[in-house]
Amino acid sequence: MKLQTHVSRFFLSVALLGLASGISSFAQNGKLVIRASPEQAYVFVDDRAISEASKIYYLKLSPGEHKIEVVNFGYAPSTQTVTIAARKTTNLKVTLAPVSGTVSGPFGAMTIEGANHNAILLNGKTPDYFVGHGDEFNNEWGWKQELVVPPGTYQVSVLSGDKEVWSGPVDVPSNQRVVIDIPKGVRKTVAWPAGEELSAIPRFNVGTASATVAVAKPVAQLSATTAQINCGDASQLNWTSADAPRVEITPVGTVATSGQQSVQPTQTTTYNLAATGPGGTVTSSATVNVNNAIQANLGLSPTEVHYKRVGDKIVVDDSTALNWTAANASTVSIEPLGTVSPTGSRDLQVAPKKTDPGMVDETVTYTLNASNGCGGTETKTATLHIVGSIEQPEIKLSMRSVYFPTDRPRSLKSEDALLDSEKETLKSIAAAFTQYLAVQPDARLVLSGHADKRGPQAYNQPLSERRAALAKRFLVEQGIPEAKIETQAYGKEQNLSVDQVKQKVEQDASLSAEDRQKVLQKIQTIVFAYNRRVDITSKPTGQESVREYPFKSQDFASLIDRNGPSKPSGVEMAAEKEKMSK
Repeated sequence: MKLQTHVSRFFLSVALLGLASGISSFAQNGKLVIRASPEQAYVFVDDRAISEASKIYYLKLSPGEHKIEVVNFGYAPSTQTVTIAARKTTNLKVTLAPVSGTVSGPFGAMTIEGANHNAILLNGKTPDYFVGHGDEFNNEWGWKQELVVPPGTYQVSVLSGDKEVWSGPVDVPSNQRVVIDIPKGVRKTVAWPAGEELSAIPRFNVGTASATVAVAKPVAQLSATTAQINCGDASQLNWTSADAPRVEITPVGTVATSGQQSVQPTQTTTYNLAATGPGGTVTSSATVNVNNAIQANLGLSPTEVHYKRVGDKIVVDDSTALNWTAANASTVSIEPLGTVSPTGSRDLQVAPKKTDPGMVDETVTYTLNASNGCGGTETKTATLHIVGSIEQPEIKLSMRSVYFPTDRPRSLKSEDALLDSEKETLKSIAAAFTQYLAVQPDARLVLSGHADKRGPQAYNQPLSERRAALAKRFLVEQGIPEAKIETQAYGKEQNLSVDQVKQKVEQDASLSAEDRQKVLQKIQTIVFAYNRRVDITSKPTGQESVREYPFKSQDFASLIDRNGPSKPSGVEMAAEKEKMSK
């Protein structure tokens, strides 16, 4: 029977393996004894097809590591690295695990004659594509020895050692048997009625002088977790396959037989999977659609701002908020701001280009440019309107604080309650403020009344209120709108200290050195005098009146003391004032 192997020819081939490294090293070789189940399993050594394991008594191999592959169709293959020692015997026992399940039709068949114990591979030349050896497929009469395959075209390779005995395409029709004569090739194709009767058969079945190998067609499935993505996002490919040692996904490349992989295409891409095995090639595909459109918005709130500058001071400088979004964009810039994040907001205070006095009426345009790595682009604009004015420098008010005698006023009748020096000071403030209102119509005055520290706060508070009210009444009489004047009173809560008063006396340019020395000798009296006052503050500028005591006024003695003589006064009357203060 052709299923039997000529042992002598086999040992010749084994001996040749040992001679591959030279006669001198042959004596240094070691031995490998292989015992495999099932006994029809085939052995590959270092990618060379050797023979059925049952026909190998031992192999002589050079010292070192060798890759040993034991395969049989219908069983999970075994691959091991074995270390061979010189003049030592290594034993290897391999038991292959069967693959469960059967193979369903339709079917065709191959009969391969003249291949003896050579390895038969379909659609590949590595052990993954091994389907059996020639002695299993060489008989179609009596005992059946045949290779059953799904209908299709196969690349048949017959290997012996590292030699390709024959290779060529073979077309197997349904329910037909193709006879291949090695090394001549396809000899004939005949009817194969048995194929019509087969439904599901085992992958590997042997009997007495009979063998049937049923090759399964690969199965594979490819899918994408997300079929629609935005530019820059990822989708995950998932795939499974069976009976296919080689799986390729275009454009990914060669992949594992089953697995998953994240992909980030920049354009709509169809991924094509091709799973190839001894039983043929099966395909599956999945498409990931890429949205490269950018949804962008750019806006200002408000779209118009007001600006006013008086001299070097900016009086009104409104702000605006620039808001933007650019969904599905990886790069975003806004002119004239530069590069920004895809979504954001920025508060802006924009000055006009105009710098000379006059009306302001300008526009500023902001342009958003967005793009992504998938070819998408978008442009949006927003325009800001700036209105207002640039005016000449504001006029500074000339204001001095107003000073009062002790415990005055008792009345709010200005003619009776105000001394001449107080009236003159208030008249100069009224005149200056009237001119100032023409330039700054929103200006107003705040009058702050004070009293010296003598006496209780319960008495000093209303006294300071009367002082502020009297000053306001007089200013209104001079033509200042009452709505432009506010009053407040502090009693003795904000008195100037001795040191503060000394500093003001020393800074008073109206005093000579001699006058200043005389004043400082009576400093406590002068401190009281400085704290009986009304201060004036201009709003909104915050300008405050100058706290400069009227030492040179005609009614100086009356200011210093309510009982002072009504006659010309000055610093030279210091001695008399000292007596009166006592």
